[in-house]
Amino acid sequence: MISNIEIQPVRRTSAPMLADLPLSSMNTDQDDDVFRQRMQIMERIGAQLKTELLGMDTIIDRVIEHVRAWYVMPELMSRPTIICLWGLTGLGKTQLVRRLAQLLGFYDRFVEVQMDGFTPGARHQSSLSGVLSHANLLEGEPAILLLDEFQRYRTCDKNGDDVTVQRYQDVWALLSDGRLSPNLGRLSEIEYKLANSHYDEEQAGQDNEATVSKPKTFYMDAWDAADLKLVLKTSASLDEIMRWSPQRVREALQGFRQNTKVWEIDYSKLLIFVTGNLDEMYSHVANRVEDCDTDADIFHRLTKDLSVIDVKKALSQRFRPEQIARLGNNHLIYPSLPKSGYVALIRRECDQYLKRIAEMTQVKMVLDPSILDELYANSVFPSQGTRPVFSTIHAILGPLLTAVTVKIKELRGMAGGAIVRLRLHEDKRSVWAEIDGQSISFPVCFELEEIRQKSSIDFRTLLAVHEAGHGLVYGLLMGCPPQEICINLASYAGGYNSYVRHKAYSRRVWLNLICVSLAGREAEKLVFGEEACTIGAEHDYESATEYAARFVRHFGFGLKRSRVDMAYESEENLNTDIQPSNEEIEHILQTQALRAEQLLQNQRDKLIVLVEALLLHGTISAEQFSGLVNIPLRQTTEGPLEPWHDLWFEFRSA
Repeated sequence: MISNIEIQPVRRTSAPMLADLPLSSMNTDQDDDVFRQRMQIMERIGAQLKTELLGMDTIIDRVIEHVRAWYVMPELMSRPTIICLWGLTGLGKTQLVRRLAQLLGFYDRFVEVQMDGFTPGARHQSSLSGVLSHANLLEGEPAILLLDEFQRYRTCDKNGDDVTVQRYQDVWALLSDGRLSPNLGRLSEIEYKLANSHYDEEQAGQDNEATVSKPKTFYMDAWDAADLKLVLKTSASLDEIMRWSPQRVREALQGFRQNTKVWEIDYSKLLIFVTGNLDEMYSHVANRVEDCDTDADIFHRLTKDLSVIDVKKALSQRFRPEQIARLGNNHLIYPSLPKSGYVALIRRECDQYLKRIAEMTQVKMVLDPSILDELYANSVFPSQGTRPVFSTIHAILGPLLTAVTVKIKELRGMAGGAIVRLRLHEDKRSVWAEIDGQSISFPVCFELEEIRQKSSIDFRTLLAVHEAGHGLVYGLLMGCPPQEICINLASYAGGYNSYVRHKAYSRRVWLNLICVSLAGREAEKLVFGEEACTIGAEHDYESATEYAARFVRHFGFGLKRSRVDMAYESEENLNTDIQPSNEEIEHILQTQALRAEQLLQNQRDKLIVLVEALLLHGTISAEQFSGLVNIPLRQTTEGPLEPWHDLWFEFRSA
């Protein structure tokens, strides 16, 4: 539950420029003062970012840590500082970089490049050197570059074959040491165009000697002039360069080619952020775009233990090894946002709505926690980040508060000072507003709640019995609660239990898993009778059969020690006589079904308690489960939660 508090304004500054100290070489007498001031600025920026980007304190601390040396002592930097930010969509990676550039006072020296090729204002630029030049970044001076959507700039396909990339091929040189070589081919192209243009003019003059040729004002277009300006490192304006005669251009190019010392373009003091979504790294959650039911904390725990090893493994499916090396090792991984982060975000966004209404109308509104809870239940899709939250709050709260404001004006005219308390009706289809002692109802549409309530009481009871059976047997055999049990779902028609993944499975634990997978059907049989059991256990029996077959044929836990399997190649030395193991597999399934039945009969009272809790709340957390059936919570270090892999048991309607 979101605690019962009155929404209060959040004080925020509007893009303050905290960094007003020049990043030039320090004078010896000023070293200490400048150093201290820059350190203080970094601390202030970190604190400011934490008030704006909720639930990301650890990421912000690490970004500040990596940026500090670049900002405080830029003279030490001999190559770019590279920071890679990876995470699911909608977690604020790009927002963090943009806001950091603002707070550092670098927004005039900040370049954002979409690596998928759709960078605004850079559609004519095929190289990063061209993009940086047109952004007027100075050589050898600190600046900030954001390479966004980097995962789309793949250079090899899933089979490891090279992918042709047309744009930004100099990115790898930039990431290596920040020094770019001139595009000599582009210079030759400009020289060729000038010579060809001069030739065409002479030919036209010979064909019509009577025509007096008019002196030319410009000899090249702006794009050629910009490229020439970049390579020659001249202070001349584009307009001036466009007026240069072919002879002057040739002389400039000849002088350039003879002085190779000035060829390199120095961007070694760049602060480069590489951001992107590596779905390969979040394989268990990234594709669950429809899941609005699983607890956000479960997603968070699934993603918070990812490391640089996982990043490099995911990158290897998109880039070549030498390219991955150039990204360095400063890989910061965004975990999925926890529930507390979403709760704080919803509070803040609601506060902004109420604050704006109060400023415009002098009407102060207070939201009951029931409304905040329902906004959470209808806006959070953990794999989709914060964007669905913003859109839902706007779609639900905007029309509601507008309607309440209009009604207040009808009742009170333009008189201000009203305090209105809003609370959600029990049917969750309307909101009651207390206005001058009157309770006025306003309709509200919580779409996901309506989907969740579509199931009949009979079907929900069936789901509750089935999933409570899985959960109770799991708790009894494993000695700890399931992470979550849900039946009241919008994502699909059914229910689920989610469990803990082990790093290693013993013979006993594997048999327990078979027993747990069969417990849903046994719970139905115990409560409704065998003739009333449904076909909803089909997936459970499929999983249980698979586990039993692996137990006997793959793990060597049965009567035979040989690996029993289908052979597809003549060199495979496998026992392909599958038939004798079928009887043993069936015996395991029968034994574990009987075991589940006996456990549930012995703990029938606890089963009913869980069923009633599921019918009342639709979901049971690990903490709630522990309190209901007196099975202690256990802090496991065996591995992250794995609700969609081998241990994902769900009941679906036929």
